[in-house]
Amino acid sequence: MPSRSAEVEQPKLRTVVHKFGGTSVADAERYRHVAQLLLARDEEVQVTVVSAMKGVTDALIELAGLAARGQEEWRERWHELRARHRGAAVSLLGEHAGATLEWLDERFDQLAQILAALGVIGELPREVLDRVQGLGEVLSARLLGDYLRTLGQDCAVLDARDVLVVDRSDLGVDVDWAISAHRLAEWRGMHPQRRVVATGFVARDRNDRITTLGRNGSDYSGAIFAALYDASELHIWTDVDGVLSADPRVVPEAVQLETLSYDEACELAYFGAKVVHPQTMSPAIERGLPIIIRNTFHPEHPGTRITADRDVSGPVKGLTLSPDLAVLNLEGTGLIGVPGTAERVFAALRDARVSVVMISQGSSEHSICCVVRRAEAVRAQGALLNAFAHELAIGQVQRVQVTEGVSVLAAVGDGMAGQPGVAARLFESLGRARVNILAIAQGSSERNISVAIDSADATKALRAAHAGFWLSPQTFAVGVIGPGNVGATLIEQLHAAQPQLLGKANLDLRLRAIVSSRKMLLDERSIGGDWRGRLDASPQAVDLDRFAQHLLAAHMPHAVIVDCSASPAVADRYAEWLAAGIHVVTPNKQAGAGPLPRYHAIRESAATSGARFRYEATVGAGLPVISTLRDLLDTGDAVVSVEGILSGTLAWLFNRFDGSVPFSQLVAEARGLGYTEPDPRDDLSGTDVARKLVILAREAGRELALEDVQVESLVPGALRQASVGDFMARLGEVDAVFAGRLDKARAAGNVLRYVARLDAEGKASVGLVEVPASHAFANLRLTDNIVQFSTRRYCDNPLIVQGPGAGPEVTAAGVFADVLRVAAGQGAKL
Repeated sequence: MPSRSAEVEQPKLRTVVHKFGGTSVADAERYRHVAQLLLARDEEVQVTVVSAMKGVTDALIELAGLAARGQEEWRERWHELRARHRGAAVSLLGEHAGATLEWLDERFDQLAQILAALGVIGELPREVLDRVQGLGEVLSARLLGDYLRTLGQDCAVLDARDVLVVDRSDLGVDVDWAISAHRLAEWRGMHPQRRVVATGFVARDRNDRITTLGRNGSDYSGAIFAALYDASELHIWTDVDGVLSADPRVVPEAVQLETLSYDEACELAYFGAKVVHPQTMSPAIERGLPIIIRNTFHPEHPGTRITADRDVSGPVKGLTLSPDLAVLNLEGTGLIGVPGTAERVFAALRDARVSVVMISQGSSEHSICCVVRRAEAVRAQGALLNAFAHELAIGQVQRVQVTEGVSVLAAVGDGMAGQPGVAARLFESLGRARVNILAIAQGSSERNISVAIDSADATKALRAAHAGFWLSPQTFAVGVIGPGNVGATLIEQLHAAQPQLLGKANLDLRLRAIVSSRKMLLDERSIGGDWRGRLDASPQAVDLDRFAQHLLAAHMPHAVIVDCSASPAVADRYAEWLAAGIHVVTPNKQAGAGPLPRYHAIRESAATSGARFRYEATVGAGLPVISTLRDLLDTGDAVVSVEGILSGTLAWLFNRFDGSVPFSQLVAEARGLGYTEPDPRDDLSGTDVARKLVILAREAGRELALEDVQVESLVPGALRQASVGDFMARLGEVDAVFAGRLDKARAAGNVLRYVARLDAEGKASVGLVEVPASHAFANLRLTDNIVQFSTRRYCDNPLIVQGPGAGPEVTAAGVFADVLRVAAGQGAKL
């Protein structure tokens, strides 16, 4: 006989409980898949808890309802349900199906007898409904167990009604652990098999009556059996890869979470996330039992592991949205400082059987705000009106108000505790997306921040918050107006940069709309590939109202319109777009240099709404002219004067004009190279340069209008009304004039340049002037623009910005840079 010191404790068997939902056992093929999945796992004791086949529980409830109402239609539905289970048995078991089919027929015959009895009594008692609706799990467990046996597995089928004993209370279902454990031990004594298939959802009460565990009861059954078996893990198999950071139907970019704490999972589940029901986690929490959410259709994926461990690496793990709610607000001066008011509110709601989703009360105690389910809102309001009838009558309570169409957005994460700025980031994200918050609640655990919002903004709010915590890309709906040279180049630059922006900056610039002068192309997702062909083939006429509404789609948190046209009619829309929260980026000079009332309306709309108005490319193409001027002013400098060569076309002409080639020939050459507009008079008139000077003057704080600028046009008066062809043919008539001005300048040691000037008194002019050969304006590369700022700081040595000022590539790049500045201002990590 061995000594006591030689005795060793027997190692505990590794037991794993698996729970499969209805989608995992929807038909015979899915049962086969589940069986293979189970057989591939090496577990000493394997307990599998199954739900009814997909849709069967609802079908059984409908059968009972039809029968109780005396509608003979139940018989046809009964036959369909019976045929579905018999078909699954034959498909699964083949020649071994005989005994299972007999068993199924017995159960369905018993069901038919119950349904016929319901037709006689004309009502549906709770006990009968529980017996009927729990039948699906009983049938499902038998099918899977018999199939495993046909594969040669030693498998037992456990009807949970033989083991589980539960009580119902106001807080849900309570398990009698002692009796249930005793009954399971007795059952295991007679069924020692390594594999067990158990029914979910069903149990018995203390009076031995059949009952159920309620909706999500199969998950709860899995946790109960995991506790009774003292399992090492509980695997819940569903149709997703695990718990996601948000609902993927609302946020397609939602990410899968590798781990969650029990507390995080409870918070997410309460607010409607597709996680484990909090009741399911109760047995697991008490025993420290890990729960793993797995995908039956993707079994190689590790899923999400829910344990007691906390990962605080990121402040927010997930965001959820609870729809179909209402805000109930009790408000009155008589509530201030009165003890027991909150108790009366909640007692009244409890007596009315109204569940409170969220509570918010200001420190003034002037009002108490509750969020309740919309279906219970009228009952809740009536309860409070009755409870505070006296106070309402004497004016101590002013109102009991209900606001319907409310959703609650909840941000959840253990890492929020003790970390400053989490709430600020949430509110900032919602504010940027123009989402108004109706009520706010945060517990002292700091694990959950919940906000009540209008349901119309719910999708946009969820996407904005998800991106705000960098759980998904910052997404912008982009619309481009004017796909000409600059617009088309911008679209190509957007497409080329998209992968890098998405990968490195988590920024998704989604081109959803393009408008030309004749047609419009709208896309629900993103316009890519052959956008020109799609635009040409589009049957949609231009409708700027519909265009803007499309960009403001509910699921997109941010919208930006890029106007690459030169249209004053489009510029007229800027103020309303900005007021609606749409950012506007443009190289169109019509807004910045147009009528002052329109300019002021645009700036006021941007200031009021918070939407960004960016127009760097209106002056100097891709050069940082306006941003440089803005930086000078923002840091307290004062502009004395501004001078510059602001036309790439005119810069090229006068850089080349040295007398060796007539001026008219240079104009023809520039037109052939694409440096001029189709009608060169648009460049030679100086109006475009004057507009740019007006934009700079207004940016410097001068109330300047286009008509205030003294403009020297290089177009002879006699040729201003001629056709383009006649103009080009007759331009040689003024070659002598330009040659004479060149000779005069050379004689004085100067060169000719077309210069825009704003002096210290606010006088503005553009025209052809002489500058010394040593001047900065005299030594430019062909199409370079140059701007010289004389300021209080830069008085002796002016600040100069110089570089390419023409061409679709650099202009589009300047516009693109403005788009990125807007994105950075909305939280993109650039």
